[in-house]
Amino acid sequence: GQSLQALSSFLPPLSHTGSLLLAAHFYSLPRAAPLIPSTALGVLLVILSSLLAYAGIRRSLRNACLSLSLCLTISVFWCGYGVVFILGGQGILKDAGDFRNALVPGLVTFTLALLIMAVVGFLCREVIPAVIASALSLASAHEVAVHYSTAFGSSAVACNYVIICLVGGYFALGRILCFLTKEKIALPGTVPAKKKTHEQLPSTSGSVNRFAVTGLILNMLSASVFGCRLLGVTGKLFIGQVPWLWAAGLYQLGICILSYRAMDVLMATFFGFTSILKFAQGYCLLYPIWQPEEPSFPIPFLVVFSILFVVLALFVTLRSPVDGLYLLFYVAYCIALACRPKGFFEGGPQGVDVAIFVASALLALIHLYNVKASTKIPTGKGAVKALIARSRFLKLREGADLHAPYLGYSKYADAEVLGYACSVLASFAITVTGNSQAPLATVVIPWVVVAGGILKLLGGSVAFARGKTLESSAFILYAVMWIIWGLTRYGGLYGITRSFHTAVGIVAFMLFNGFIVFCTLFLNIAWFFYSFAFSLIAISFLLDAVHALPAGYDIAATLIFGLVSFYCFLSALFNSVFEGSCLPMGRPIVQLSGVGGGMSKCLHLPARKASSVKRIADILKDGGTCGIPTDTVYVLVAACNRPDAVEKAHRSKRQAQDRPMSLWISSLKQLEPAKHLFSPLLWDFMEAAWPSPISLVVPRGEWVDFLGMKDSAKYVGTPQSVAIRIPDCSVTTHLIDLVGPIVVTSANPTGEADTTHHNQVYAKLGDKVDAVLCDGPSPENIASTVVDCTKIDSGNIGFFRVGIIPKSQVKSLLILFLLP
Repeated sequence: GQSLQALSSFLPPLSHTGSLLLAAHFYSLPRAAPLIPSTALGVLLVILSSLLAYAGIRRSLRNACLSLSLCLTISVFWCGYGVVFILGGQGILKDAGDFRNALVPGLVTFTLALLIMAVVGFLCREVIPAVIASALSLASAHEVAVHYSTAFGSSAVACNYVIICLVGGYFALGRILCFLTKEKIALPGTVPAKKKTHEQLPSTSGSVNRFAVTGLILNMLSASVFGCRLLGVTGKLFIGQVPWLWAAGLYQLGICILSYRAMDVLMATFFGFTSILKFAQGYCLLYPIWQPEEPSFPIPFLVVFSILFVVLALFVTLRSPVDGLYLLFYVAYCIALACRPKGFFEGGPQGVDVAIFVASALLALIHLYNVKASTKIPTGKGAVKALIARSRFLKLREGADLHAPYLGYSKYADAEVLGYACSVLASFAITVTGNSQAPLATVVIPWVVVAGGILKLLGGSVAFARGKTLESSAFILYAVMWIIWGLTRYGGLYGITRSFHTAVGIVAFMLFNGFIVFCTLFLNIAWFFYSFAFSLIAISFLLDAVHALPAGYDIAATLIFGLVSFYCFLSALFNSVFEGSCLPMGRPIVQLSGVGGGMSKCLHLPARKASSVKRIADILKDGGTCGIPTDTVYVLVAACNRPDAVEKAHRSKRQAQDRPMSLWISSLKQLEPAKHLFSPLLWDFMEAAWPSPISLVVPRGEWVDFLGMKDSAKYVGTPQSVAIRIPDCSVTTHLIDLVGPIVVTSANPTGEADTTHHNQVYAKLGDKVDAVLCDGPSPENIASTVVDCTKIDSGNIGFFRVGIIPKSQVKSLLILFLLP
């Protein structure tokens, strides 16, 4: 961890190598042959852009918003810039003005975006990032001027990059001195920021998203490509501008993921939506390469997309009216695209692009300034919230549990809203019939493959991280189906592969989905209809593959699936913002005993929080039973001094007589009052063996009475012996320190396999325990070694079970005490 942190400190100055490369390039530009070939320069810039992106994300862990935004902005700049250089080096940009038309939209965007960062940096006294941003902004502005007037020499551009190199060298020297001298020698402005305490960190309630500024700049970049064409700054739209659009789309996907990490569901969903548009824009500019006419647009898709933007804008308005107003620009954009057959190539959508560019720049300035400055620019935040507070029916969800994971611990907010929205988009996209003569003439490829496929894969992976195994499996399966179907049907492959092989593949998907439909019977009604509606779409795919599709069936199936998905989208939005079930997902159609207990009947608390351990301790003290992680597998525990809890644990486990419960302590001090009742050899052996995954079966005696189990002591051990252990797990021992000795049994019904994940505890005992302390997968999949110490005084030990610790290791411990 420390090495990665040190590397992230050195990456920003090292990344100024890119500025040195560009300075050399522009100084040598008047020559007949450039000093660095265009292709080589482009490849180096793309490599450096990936390093800068890593540096920016690492900086985000320190809450350095300006440095984060600067690193990510320069990263996407050099990524698109580098690919344009590669296209030029490979001879793809052939005409004299192609290089200018390709570069200028990106240069205009970064001139303004970096100028905004420079202004905020100087206002907030972050001098070094501000100087770098201003120098890069001037370099981009000079380069734009060079392309339009010969009066401006390329040396002016190179001088600005030299300034960046000097500042970067100063910063690098300061960091190196700090690192080598352990901060005894430090240059002004280069000392690493100290880590902030937990109280100083921003809230994770979705109010602070440090990645939103970069997302807004990416919206500026895509809007600039089409806005510059409308305003006459560039002469045409062509392949040379695709690197800017697809770099913006790719980085927008990253911003979407990072926004989930920042627990901002609404803006993450918004950035997911805008990434779809960016990939579609790039596809449309690529399309003329293989077809002379412009691509067509699925009108139902764009109408539905505008509706999704409207709904999302309403919910964003609850947090910030300014942000909600900004989302309405994208509503207008989708409507403009739907009204124009040529879409991105016509003036209406391009006019909205100009408005999006201006609005994105203003909002980026507001967000960046409000994060850094003490005096905030008013955005209406809290105004709508105050109105809702007066309502009897609606109450906003707030507090620490706003983004509590479904089961256990997760670093990400719930992505189901985006997952359902992608289903809506993909279903309405395929309502357009493919043109057999020009299968690529529709923009359904990005609509289906990106929206229904890539973004749904993202939703599935986040759902899995939050413990939603069934939902994640469904999202991933449907994503794969949309990707394959979108590529084959609209990629020109479907028409020549209608055969037995296509039908077999679709049947395989239907079988998997049939299993998901069966499982959703035990989840809720909405998910049952959602998965069942997808079966209707799979049937239409199958019938189409075997030339037996009835007229209108595919449209009806996609409409049903789209409407069910839209309801799930609304339900997920309402449930993530408001308390209670405004639009309920429904109860399970089939309710089985023990199934779903983890959702509603017992608490699930993350083991990484000390407050969670204390809460579990309070539950145990009050006579509850809990599932907890250990150094081996998960176990079910109760406090020894609560006989009622011990009996309850025995009942809930359905403990067999040959598998009695054992006793755990946190240190031998808890048995100190009864030390005289143990033989010296046994006591010494216990001291040497613990803490470890070794359970020692010792003779039962009067020492058991010191633990306060009373009549419930009959459930622990046998009449002759008791198994006792000190676990080698800090969470478990800390819990026992708070509660006292505990009785333990494995967290699974008798005869079943051990539980190695907190999800398994819910599935098997969720309705029989009061809480589960969640720590993800167990460190080991093997239980403890159980050693028979009833005859240890004669020098003999036996083994009831050989677990993670081998016999030889246990015997070597005993030999140390038996040797004279």
